Amino acid sequence: MTTYFPIDGSRSQLGGYASTTERVGESLMFDDPRHLAAHRWLVEESYILDQQRYDDWLALLAEDIHYYMPVKVTTALGAGYDTAPGMAHFDENKYSLSRRVARFATEHAWTEDPPSRLRHFITNVRTFATRNDDELIVDSAELLFRSRGDIREPALISAGRVDLLRRSESGWLLARRHISVDESVLRTQNLAIFL
Repeated sequence: MTTYFPIDGSRSQLGGYASTTERVGESLMFDDPRHLAAHRWLVEESYILDQQRYDDWLALLAEDIHYYMPVKVTTALGAGYDTAPGMAHFDENKYSLSRRVARFATEHAWTEDPPSRLRHFITNVRTFATRNDDELIVDSAELLFRSRGDIREPALISAGRVDLLRRSESGWLLARRHISVDESVLRTQNLAIFL
């Protein structure tokens, strides 16, 4: 049996500034309008990422977003942790994410020239209410297929995500994404992509 250790964003460099909203109660029923809205949001976001419309993706992010993917480690049973303290593949806010997107438009983005071919598969979506009616916690499983060039093998990245969605005047915004990859060694050329 695999033990699940929730990601502690407060251990990150930027996590102390992120929202601490937590889930309340059991997951919502699949026909609950809040679940349907959250599920639709995730599907629409995955198409935007597949099409690499990164400026559109940035518009879906709250100003206080925390985008965090700690480094997974293999530990003994009962260790009480499964991520490396103080280490992360991603520990970002809105500014750093916008700088990464801006770099794609320059001649210095060689990791994505030619661009990757991406397909984000999103499944096992569970939505949870919070104490704030305008915020939802959403769990999902993601499988990312990435192919780049003609001779390299494609890469797969499997991960669980815990998102905080916040309702705004323009619709739902992503206020927090904590990503838990399922491998300690990622078998992809680089991480110049978004999960």
